[in-house]
Amino acid sequence: MAEEGQLGGYSRLAGDEEVATASGGGDYDERKLRLLGYEPQLKRNLSLLSNFAVSFSIVSVLTGITTLFGTGLQFGGPATMVYGWPIAGAMTLVVGLAMAEICSAYPTSGGLYFWSARLCSHRRWGPFASWLTGWFNIVGQWAVTTSVDFSLAQLIQVIILLSTGGNNGGGYLASKYVVIAFHAAILLSHAAINSLPITWLSFFGQFAAAWNMLGVFVLMIAVPTVATERASAKFVFTHFNTENNAGIHSNFYIFVLGLLMSQYTLTGYDASAHMTEETKNADRNGPIGIISAIGISIIVGWGYILGITFAVKDIPYLLNPDNDAGGYAIAEVFYLAFKSRYGSGIGGIICLGIVAVAIYFCGMSSVTSNSRMAYAFSRDGAMPLSSVWHKVNKHEVPINAVWLSALISLCMALPSLGSLVAFQAMVSIATIGLYIAYALPILFRVTLARKHFVPGPFNLGRYGVAVGWAAVMWVATITVLFSLPVTYPVTKDTLNYTPVAVGGLFLLVLSSWLVSARHWFKGPITNLDG
Repeated sequence: MAEEGQLGGYSRLAGDEEVATASGGGDYDERKLRLLGYEPQLKRNLSLLSNFAVSFSIVSVLTGITTLFGTGLQFGGPATMVYGWPIAGAMTLVVGLAMAEICSAYPTSGGLYFWSARLCSHRRWGPFASWLTGWFNIVGQWAVTTSVDFSLAQLIQVIILLSTGGNNGGGYLASKYVVIAFHAAILLSHAAINSLPITWLSFFGQFAAAWNMLGVFVLMIAVPTVATERASAKFVFTHFNTENNAGIHSNFYIFVLGLLMSQYTLTGYDASAHMTEETKNADRNGPIGIISAIGISIIVGWGYILGITFAVKDIPYLLNPDNDAGGYAIAEVFYLAFKSRYGSGIGGIICLGIVAVAIYFCGMSSVTSNSRMAYAFSRDGAMPLSSVWHKVNKHEVPINAVWLSALISLCMALPSLGSLVAFQAMVSIATIGLYIAYALPILFRVTLARKHFVPGPFNLGRYGVAVGWAAVMWVATITVLFSLPVTYPVTKDTLNYTPVAVGGLFLLVLSSWLVSARHWFKGPITNLDG
């Protein structure tokens, strides 16, 4: 890399027309990317719809709400879910707006860590800010893929259980080794799909978005309509469940814990930023992809919660591990709805299949986003064996980064064989770790870069700083709230390991910086010739 292509350890940025001119012509997106210091290497075939589809498929309300519906029922029940969802959704939209504004200024695959580097460059903190943000972002993304694909493996386990007679009818309950085998097979297929040209991924992404949208409407209408007994509107909108068997009696505390379902679901929309080097009109369509994915997810997710909750009657039974679905609450809701009407729960099993397909595409899109982040991070030399992971194949796909992301996500699921507590600690990084990565560049934008930040075409104008501070405060709040104990008394088996996992990640990143990376990692570097 030529030294004259860098400025203080960073690639030259907006305003340096000489870099763009010397590097050749090309369209607006290619010139903008060269101004940011990178020679285009990925095929730019994604439209606004395709960019949105990737993030919408990762957010996937069918995935998050279905997976943690039991948590919502346990901690507050209908009231927590019905009112907690729009609260978490509104604040997530605030975070998304703050991210979208920065994305418009710096539309690169690196996303968050590149933003942090640029926003701190005037204070010479750029390399450390980039290192910290990048590792929280990429580990958080790997954790998201792990949790999504493992939750699909668990749902397949439940579908097989119900299809073979249920928990009380001699049904087959797959062992933890079979579940991890399901997980491995799912990841293998996701890596294979992500090895295809971007045009194929664009098609699958749009199909996944349509499936999520239609699936929500089918389920929110079909399940309560089929159920012979439906909850009253009073129950859905006012019932607050305090029977949680967790030793927690404070209504506020219970409500806070129930918010986890909503906040876990509303993650992963940074994928639109990581896909900007493959998106046309990236400095506009990338930010719009972020905002639209969040906004539409909020609307359809709330409808899904309302529709399914009208089919809820007996919360303790739905959470009971002795029911037909083995305590998988939403599966029991679907199963009972059809069994009560038709004497067979096969319709409910089909509904679970609709959800399973949505989760499958969610995992596929997660690997897509993971691989682009790994590609960009290794392009800047931040990962071990960086020269391997940022290579692209003849289809302009970062093929090695794709398979690396799948392999790491498999390894992150292996602790489940020893202890689900250890696995949950790993997965907790998926929500809190990722949101910390979201908040860091926003914090730098409203503090260190407040006076020199130059917004792109999508910007919040005079409201940018206020929105940024609101986003940072929300992330700080949920980081504390989701680190609180979820069961009393607290023992080694009931301890909430979220602060341990996230704190451990921070110590690893910090120590690696102090011991080694500070001597050689200079932040994003240009790959322009000359």
